[in-house]
Amino acid sequence: MSRGLDTEAQYLKGVGPKLAQGLAKLGLFTVGDVLHYLPRRYEDRRNVPPIRTLRPGDFATVRGLVSEVNSRPTRGGMVILKVTIEDGTGCVGLTWFNQPWVGRKLAAYKGEVVAYGMVKEANYLLEINSPEFELIDEDDDHDQFARIVPVYPLTEGVAQRTVRRACQSAVENYLGGVQDPLTDSFRQTYNLKPLAWCLKQIHQPEEESDRLEARRRLVFEEFLYLQVALAMKRAETQQELGIAFPIPDLIDGKAPPLVASSAAEMRDLTGKMAKAAVVKKVKHSSHLFEPEAEAKYAGVGLWDQIHQMLPFDLTGAQRRVIGEIFRDMERPTPMNRLVQGDVGSGKTAVAAAAMLAAVRSGYQAAMMAPTEILAEQHYANLHALFDPMGIEVVLLVGKQTKTEKTAAGNKTREGTAKIAVGTHALIQEGVAFDRLGFVVIDEQHRFGVLQRAALRGKGLGNPDVLVMTATPIPRTLTMTLYGDLDLSVIDELPPGRKPIKTHWKKPSERSSVYDAVLGLLREGRQAYVVCPMISENEKVAAQAAEDLFERLSTGALAEWRVGLLHGQMKSKEKEAVMLDFRAHKLDVLVSTTVIEVGVDVPNSSVMVIEDANRFGLSQLHQLRGRVGRGQYQSYCVLIADSRTEDGVIRMETMRDTNDGFQIAEADLRLRGPGELAGTKQSGNLDFKIADLVQDGKQLELAREAAIQLIGKDPSLALPEHAAMLEKVKQRREEQAVVTIS
Repeated sequence: MSRGLDTEAQYLKGVGPKLAQGLAKLGLFTVGDVLHYLPRRYEDRRNVPPIRTLRPGDFATVRGLVSEVNSRPTRGGMVILKVTIEDGTGCVGLTWFNQPWVGRKLAAYKGEVVAYGMVKEANYLLEINSPEFELIDEDDDHDQFARIVPVYPLTEGVAQRTVRRACQSAVENYLGGVQDPLTDSFRQTYNLKPLAWCLKQIHQPEEESDRLEARRRLVFEEFLYLQVALAMKRAETQQELGIAFPIPDLIDGKAPPLVASSAAEMRDLTGKMAKAAVVKKVKHSSHLFEPEAEAKYAGVGLWDQIHQMLPFDLTGAQRRVIGEIFRDMERPTPMNRLVQGDVGSGKTAVAAAAMLAAVRSGYQAAMMAPTEILAEQHYANLHALFDPMGIEVVLLVGKQTKTEKTAAGNKTREGTAKIAVGTHALIQEGVAFDRLGFVVIDEQHRFGVLQRAALRGKGLGNPDVLVMTATPIPRTLTMTLYGDLDLSVIDELPPGRKPIKTHWKKPSERSSVYDAVLGLLREGRQAYVVCPMISENEKVAAQAAEDLFERLSTGALAEWRVGLLHGQMKSKEKEAVMLDFRAHKLDVLVSTTVIEVGVDVPNSSVMVIEDANRFGLSQLHQLRGRVGRGQYQSYCVLIADSRTEDGVIRMETMRDTNDGFQIAEADLRLRGPGELAGTKQSGNLDFKIADLVQDGKQLELAREAAIQLIGKDPSLALPEHAAMLEKVKQRREEQAVVTIS
């Protein structure tokens, strides 16, 4: 019999063609598939407790003789099977629902059973519902049950015993055919065990320490392939020809306001004309600035222009991140940088400084936002900053009239508009740019890969790309999802910004909460009231908001001007409500989570979130960020009757910290990486064994190893890396499929 790992699974001892059909349901077609099918947990049967010591809530392995088997139908047609086993110290019940095959198997059985599950209270004795179990036949070696037993993921019609038998046979007969993708020297460097040894210990652990050592190697290896794939992608990007913006000359005030036909020509012209105060336009029909602004800023250094443009002083973190961006822009390779910053940290100012550098270098810049509200707010802010400098900013969003879109599109195509702000309308067919050289993607996780690529594709050659997010991302997720990007973190809030005071109140305290809100309204402040997220259905959420609006506007807040905002309203209606709220024509805004991103009203100093336990941590933090944006002390009140452990943790975390990164880490622990990240657009987090919550150190180590490896062998072309290259190719294919879907 062949010992190759490509041998069909049916040839494993104890499997055969019939059982192989069940393995195929699990995607196990070959011996190699079986060997790499990893247990989801383990049962330590070396110390099976006496039945009399069991306690409700325990997950326990029990062993005993079958003493009674009863099966009875219910009025609804369900068949309940109850089996009692005893071990001399006590009895425990095993219960199955609508599983007649279990009844047939146990009906005439009088031997011992090993079962595993959660112990619960029952009418007369403790019981375990739907346990995993095995029969101990007289022919079995009873010692085999006194061991650490793997428990594998299953599907309908496939028994645990079938998978265990297949894995045992694969380990005992085929480990010699396992090829280790990691070289001996590489394993020694990172203190990793050989792959064959690890697979044996994963399937048949002799000691818990051996299992953990094997798992460490497999976790490291799984992270390594992803990190190598990301490092290779990053290295390939760095080989592309991009735009070399003349940042040093701009900073020194030497670069003239001109448009060159290429980055190389730009540098050449900059050097030749450094002493000129005002330089005529070069090889192009449009000025970068209006004549008055051209004369005003000629010869003024870039940092001086930034300080003149912004109505506030930059924080140290903002200056550091801008410097990191400028160094990227100066290089002749395309920039791909992610800027993370908590709510209110000043990411827009950083982006504005970078866009100014791009415009001063003779290029256009574009910013794409996920919602019209956010795009309009960015447009208003950037227009206010750039208009005094003679730099025209245009807006492109779906709700504009055909005339408005045409006018804005003409300006971007002709180059008179140097900055365009918009939603996905920016990437629609017919929208063109004259010399787009710098692209900003805000809240980038809300865009698909193809949408981001479409905007970049409208640029001149390979534009520099800056992606931003106000959603703090745990470090492990950042390294996994965005490992091909350079990372900047704005970890400092503007001076004078007062931390938001957050309170968790029970529903019984609701009246006192709104009394406090009334006190702030009397002081001239404004308030948000966010309705509970009852379902994912926008219509249901809108109805909930309408009900809450009706109760408040006719009840606790009847004497105040209350507005309503939800996603089912038409764009003009939403815009009108937001304009009224910004202008303080409304005192209170009752809203769904449509205000999560993009609403900036400095006079709003309190937010009440009803049924806050229905929201995730990250969303609660984003909502809270709508207040605390002005000079006044701000408050967030969470009204929630959280009774579950997770619910209590969420409320206490929000109450105890304003640090978005601490909140993101807590959210990762509670919800897991897949739900938190949105893997369909961000990357493949479907790890077989690695866990981003508990294996963060291994991820960092794997990333360092990948960077060093690609630094020495960028394409893994050396013969000793051939096996690893195949694994990495497979991982990159998985990434491409998931990211594009």
